[in-house]
Amino acid sequence: MAGSANLNVMMKVARQAGRALVKDFGEVEQLQVSSKGPGDFVSRADKQAEETIREALMEARPTYGFLGEEGSVIEGEDPTRRWIVDPLDGTTNFLHGLPHWAVSIGLEHKGAIVAGVIYDPSKDEMFYAEKGLGSFMNDSRLRVSGRRDLNEGLFGTGFALGSKANSARSFQELARITPVSAGIRRQGAAALDLAYVAAGRYDGFWHWDLYPWDMAAGIIIVKEAGGFVEGMDPSENYLETGNLICGNSEMFARFAKTIRG
Repeated sequence: MAGSANLNVMMKVARQAGRALVKDFGEVEQLQVSSKGPGDFVSRADKQAEETIREALMEARPTYGFLGEEGSVIEGEDPTRRWIVDPLDGTTNFLHGLPHWAVSIGLEHKGAIVAGVIYDPSKDEMFYAEKGLGSFMNDSRLRVSGRRDLNEGLFGTGFALGSKANSARSFQELARITPVSAGIRRQGAAALDLAYVAAGRYDGFWHWDLYPWDMAAGIIIVKEAGGFVEGMDPSENYLETGNLICGNSEMFARFAKTIRG
């Protein structure tokens, strides 16, 4: 697909950051055996990736705003456009040497996401989409799955175990969906979970308490692949609340009803 100038910039920058992170990822196994552990190293890698992305995007589009997972906030001269970036989605996976993490870059225009890129350097898979132009992975067009029956559906999720209330809610949701589905996966990288829904690898995904950078790029990639995206409360703006559920068109209504109880 020949994308817009903005999309081409996003893809180039994601690859650039991804290459640097792959080099850092190669060091994680060695760091695991040290007494200090790899936590500080990964934190530096994460921040360096965001700095690389921010500098490259701001050089290409100096008037745009910027919101980054590592705390970078720039109020652009153009108040209608903003980059939303997670330089390393799946940090815990990265920390443990698990090759399931990604660079995520979304472009927001007047409050709506209009372009998104999610790059998985470990597998060299580039997921991307622009509003009205479809979703792609490398050179292949993406479509959500066509499975109709809930019991054939494979679903992704994620949840934090730090709060008893959140844990109880998550376990209740799992108790409702697990018996009527083909399986549940919790792989620890929300951006890739959303990309997998777009690719038909998952039939649906849900998550509470995400941040804009976790989902900005994934939202448009799912939508442009023919998927449905809603808030866990359908009346709320999921980009603001961070509470999101999505899936293919065939089983979304039943999936959402099951999760919501």
